[in-house]
Amino acid sequence: MKKNQIDIITLGCSKNLVDSELLMKQFEANGFHCTHDAKNPQGEIAVINTCGFIGDAKEESINTILEFAQAKEEGRLNKLYVMGCLSQRYQKELEEEIPQVDKFYGKFNYKELLKELGKSEIPECNGMRHITTPHHYAYLKISEGCDRHCAYCAIPIITGKHVSRPKEEILDEVRQLVRDGVKEFQVIAQELTYYGVDIDGKRHIADLIRDMADIKGVEWIRLHYAYPNQFPMELLDVMREKDNVCNYLDIALQHISDKMLQSMHRHVTKQETMELITKIREEVPGIHLRTTLMVGFPGETEEDFQELMEFTRWARFERMGAFAYSEEDGTYSAIHYKDDIPEEVKQQRLSELMALQQEISAEIESAKIGQTMKVVIDRKEGEYYIGRSEFCSPEVDPEVLVNANEKRLRIGSFHQVRITDATEFDLYAEVI
Repeated sequence: MKKNQIDIITLGCSKNLVDSELLMKQFEANGFHCTHDAKNPQGEIAVINTCGFIGDAKEESINTILEFAQAKEEGRLNKLYVMGCLSQRYQKELEEEIPQVDKFYGKFNYKELLKELGKSEIPECNGMRHITTPHHYAYLKISEGCDRHCAYCAIPIITGKHVSRPKEEILDEVRQLVRDGVKEFQVIAQELTYYGVDIDGKRHIADLIRDMADIKGVEWIRLHYAYPNQFPMELLDVMREKDNVCNYLDIALQHISDKMLQSMHRHVTKQETMELITKIREEVPGIHLRTTLMVGFPGETEEDFQELMEFTRWARFERMGAFAYSEEDGTYSAIHYKDDIPEEVKQQRLSELMALQQEISAEIESAKIGQTMKVVIDRKEGEYYIGRSEFCSPEVDPEVLVNANEKRLRIGSFHQVRITDATEFDLYAEVI
C-alpha cells in the first residue's frame, strides 16, 4: 500500500472523466500522487467515480465498489470514497448497503473530499485538469445537466437543469490545454446544441465553436451529443467554413416511428428527423453522423421496429450504437408505462439492428480504399500505429492502422495517409 497515493477509477462517460481530471489536479496540488484506472491499484486511498445511467452501468459501478470494499476489509486499502452519478442518485441506499465506504459524494460536491482528507482547494488550480487521455487530445465539457425530459432518461433527475459554462472560461481552458500540448478537442455536453439558452435564451454553440476554431494550435474540434429538435443550423456553416472543425456530428435519435418518438417525449417527428439528416448532409458534404438508437421501449411493436430498420437502411449512418431499453427509477416511462417487451425480444431486435449496421459500416469503410485522409496517431500496438481520421472519435469509432515497420511516427502527430484496405470497423493505410 503506497502512502499518499490515491487511485481514481472512472466509470461511465467522458463527462465523468473530466470531473475525475479536475479532482486529480487538486489532489496533486495538495501533495498526493494519483493514478487513474490503474490495472493494479496500490494506493492507500481509492476514489470511485460512478455512473448511474442504465442498468448495466449501475451494476458495473456497484461491483467495482464491492471489489474495493473487500480490499479495504482485507487491509489492502485505508480509505474508500465514492462519487458521481450513482451516489448522487442512491446515496442513502448505498450508505446502508456498503458501510465499508468511508463517505459517499454526489456529482457536484466531490471537492468536499479534499476537506475530508484534511486538505483544501487550491484556488489557482481551479478549472485545471490532470489530463488522463493521450496528451494530444482532451474532452471539453461545456455544460452540465439537461432540460429535456425524455421519458426513459434519468439524467435530468441526476444532474439537474442545463447549466452552460461561461464562454470565456471555456476558451481560456482551451488556450491552457493547447499550451499543455493538446491539439484535438472532443466537445461534450448532455445536450451540446442547447448551449447558451440558459444564459440569454439563445443558442450560442455556433459562436463558441467558431471562437474555439480561431485559437492557434487547435487542430481538430469534434462535436458530441446534439439533439434533433430545434437544431441550430448555423452550426453547419461553422463546420463547412472552419477546416479544423471535423465533419463529424454525434446526434442521438433513439427511434424514428412517430408513435415511439411521441411516447419517448422526444419533441420531434419522423419527417423532421429525415429532413434534418438530409439538410445536414447537403450543407456539410462528406460529414460522418454518429447516432444512438433504442429498441424495446414500452409499446414498441414489430411494425415500429421494422420502421426503425427501414430508416437505418435509408440514413446509412457512418457510426451507430444501439441499446435495449432498461427501466430507470423515477423516469416518466417507469412511472407511466409497463416495461412490456420481453427481454429476449429486446435482445433479438438489438442483434438484428446491429447486424444491419455492420453491413452498412462495412460498405462505407470499404468505399474509402484509395482515398487520402489526414490522421492523428494515438498509440502503437504491436506491428501497427493506431490512428484516427476526423471521422473517428476516440474509444468508440473505427481506427486507422498504419504499418509500424515502414516509418517511425510520433504519437500525437498528424499525417496524410492513403487507405489501402478496410474491414467492417477499421481501415489500413500507408503514410504518403
